[in-house]
Amino acid sequence: MKRKILRSDFFSNNAVKASKCLLGKYIVRKWREGEIALPIFEAEAYDGFKDLASHASSGKTARNIVMFGPPGFWYVYFTYGMHWMINIVTGESGYPSAVLIRGAGEIAGPARLAKFLHVTGAQNKKFSCKRSGLWIEDRGLTVKNSKIKRLPRIGVDYAGEEWAKKPYRFLAELD
Repeated sequence: MKRKILRSDFFSNNAVKASKCLLGKYIVRKWREGEIALPIFEAEAYDGFKDLASHASSGKTARNIVMFGPPGFWYVYFTYGMHWMINIVTGESGYPSAVLIRGAGEIAGPARLAKFLHVTGAQNKKFSCKRSGLWIEDRGLTVKNSKIKRLPRIGVDYAGEEWAKKPYRFLAELD
């Protein structure tokens, strides 16, 4: 099996396109003496200043500053006082966008995924590469368009009906 670590040019796509392109790629975590590698089957886009569901909609803050940086960096944040969420920054520097990785392998739900992969705020603002201990690989798994559903995002009702119903969540049936 050929393993290719995705570089920043892969993540330079806008968040919506990157979300779909991440399906079938593997999120890999170096853990202790080994690696945990899971194929991504669900991803959700957060795209820019106007996206009221995005942390960047209110401008740059200490929490979301990494979203404004170059693509390929991790945006890992703590929510509800108990859960870590794993996002990868996409798009061009200066334009805040990221993809929330919602599910991989047998793990459904972004908080469960972060816990399973032992991802915490220590990975925040680090580049997606082996040295950081968290990266994304292409292992040749292709997902047919017919196996992908495009759905509204989850848990963003606070953003208003228009933004809550945007079909920015991608769910794939992996073979």
